[in-house]
Amino acid sequence: MYQARRVSMALFGVILCGFCVGMLQKANLGVDPFTCFVTGIANIFSSTYSTFYLILTGTLLALVFILRKHYIGIATIFNLFLTGVMADLMHGFLDSVFPHPDLFVRSGLMITAIVFTCLSAALYFTADLGVSAYDALALIAAYKYKLLPFKYCRIITDSVCVLVGFIFNVTLGVGTVITALFMGPLTQWFRTNLAEPLLAGRAHVVN
Repeated sequence: MYQARRVSMALFGVILCGFCVGMLQKANLGVDPFTCFVTGIANIFSSTYSTFYLILTGTLLALVFILRKHYIGIATIFNLFLTGVMADLMHGFLDSVFPHPDLFVRSGLMITAIVFTCLSAALYFTADLGVSAYDALALIAAYKYKLLPFKYCRIITDSVCVLVGFIFNVTLGVGTVITALFMGPLTQWFRTNLAEPLLAGRAHVVN
């Protein structure tokens, strides 16, 4: 039962994360670094985000499997197949509801997406059933190869993603800055105050 709860938390976190990506895309006020990268590559081929999310994440997943398969779990698979699809679904839904959103609506979508992205990350990480292929890159660089401390490895991978997105016409804006500055602290708040007590409470019931 406890394991099923962990799987449910991971699944819900991944689906929610995908919805938030779609909201950030619709807000068009800046997206997170990896979304920026995927969107930029998709722009090159005039394709959809979900198509290249699957291609690029699958490629990274193969690399992570070779370098450090410890970071691969069921949540990694959820992330691979669901995030891009959920993002496209949400973006399409918002296109029908807000075909030409004004700045107020876009700002609301951005703030909502950032908050719920942090919640989704808290659920996903607390479940501890694997990480995304992109998240694993900085972890491998820092802890297996000891190139630099993790925070610097993450800054480098994020910076490369943002640069690629910028080159290929992805909007960089306040959402990107807010995500970089506040996602870590807010995710930790959700982990401490919601995700971990939720998991611990369910564990207590089982015991």
